[in-house]
Amino acid sequence: MAYPNTQLMIGGQWQDAADGRSLAVVNPANGKEIGRVAHAGIADLDRALAAAQKGFEQWRDVPAVERAKIMRRAAGLMRERAGDIAVILTQEQGKPLAEAKIEAMGSADIIEWFADEGMRVYGRVVPARNLTVRQLVLKDPVGPVAAFTPWNFPINQCVRKMSAALATGCSIILKAPEETPAAPAALVQAFIDAGLPAGVVGLVFGNPAEISNYLIAHPVIRKVTFTGSTPVGKQLAALAGKHMKRATMELGGHAPVIVAEDADVDLAVKAAGGAKFRNAGQVCISPTRFLVHESIRNDFAAALTKHAQGIRVGDGGADGTQMGPLANSRRLTAMAEFTKDAVERGASVAAGGERISDVGNFFAPTVLIDVPLEARVFNEEPFGPLAAIRSFNTLDEAISEANRLPYGLAGYAFTQSLKSAHLLAQRLELGMLWINQPAAPWPEMPFGGIKDSGYGSEGGPEALEAYLNVRSVSIMNV
Repeated sequence: MAYPNTQLMIGGQWQDAADGRSLAVVNPANGKEIGRVAHAGIADLDRALAAAQKGFEQWRDVPAVERAKIMRRAAGLMRERAGDIAVILTQEQGKPLAEAKIEAMGSADIIEWFADEGMRVYGRVVPARNLTVRQLVLKDPVGPVAAFTPWNFPINQCVRKMSAALATGCSIILKAPEETPAAPAALVQAFIDAGLPAGVVGLVFGNPAEISNYLIAHPVIRKVTFTGSTPVGKQLAALAGKHMKRATMELGGHAPVIVAEDADVDLAVKAAGGAKFRNAGQVCISPTRFLVHESIRNDFAAALTKHAQGIRVGDGGADGTQMGPLANSRRLTAMAEFTKDAVERGASVAAGGERISDVGNFFAPTVLIDVPLEARVFNEEPFGPLAAIRSFNTLDEAISEANRLPYGLAGYAFTQSLKSAHLLAQRLELGMLWINQPAAPWPEMPFGGIKDSGYGSEGGPEALEAYLNVRSVSIMNV
């Protein structure tokens, strides 16, 4: 399937940038340019903002049940088109075709859940102290939203923000990733084909800093949502605060994995190992710091090493590929530096540890054992196919290490003890914790972090609250 060039979506129309600029889109499996994406300038952003304001004024007055019908049609179109969209996503992002199709298909479930939840945005009647007064609590859409999304899950991260915004009656401008523009464009097209009014969704690409600085400060925008690194998130949150804009921040993680003394080692390796190398480890909730009880450390390390060595790495579009390339050459450099630093500090490479091939951004699934706490990989999010293992003696010691870093996005634990599971649930400082299972970020569950991993949620009923104004209205009968 030929890879399409991607334009801007402004006011219900696909169009080139006003000044004609565009950027190259590169296939990370071979380093070749496969298409172009339009590069928005300030003039384009002004038109997108005007369209978003007009779209909001129309969309906010559409009944929730009618909004839900349009969203459900979009979900159906995403299911119908998932196979073709997956091919595009693999070409631009690199992940295996099977993973790309799961992402495209999964977007439909997210859309449908939010569509239904939008019909359950309830205000309330509060008993008044004066019987001639009726006291109401109303929930209204906050207004046009600016959303900034990353390249690792270009559909999933867009659809969560879009669905929450649309379900509550907001319009939204997506600043999607320039590296992976066509998949978000296909998502937007599904909504347009489903009957979404012009201007309710806009899509722009260009200079990330220029776009974020302009959109967040603009008076049309009333809500900001961002998924990305902690340093960038802090900058955008500060800018949003300066202009009194509500913000949801889903930032970096460095997920601990606690494998207790009584853990099922096979289950832990299957669940955490599968999650570790999914999307080549380029996942914000990817397991990274493996804390394993001393008594089973050797068994676990041997099993995870065997798992890593058995993963077939290659072009995501090729049959049998289980792990694709990293997104860009910068990630290759980072993996090599993380590995080198760990080894110099005393760690051993049990699997991988090196680049595969001179063509494409391929790095072998890597397992590092006996990793000291001062190693970079135990302090900075690697965002790649690196699993770092060290042992512990007591559960309290493991919990303390898991909580040591400022990150608090996600974590995993494996134990057959209800007492230990209860303790872990109480004391681990994480926004999301999965025990005896891989990550299960269903749309009905909150999705977000604490501490330096951000605030707010992109799942569950909590996700909609950030897109709503809560107003108090008191009416006296005279």
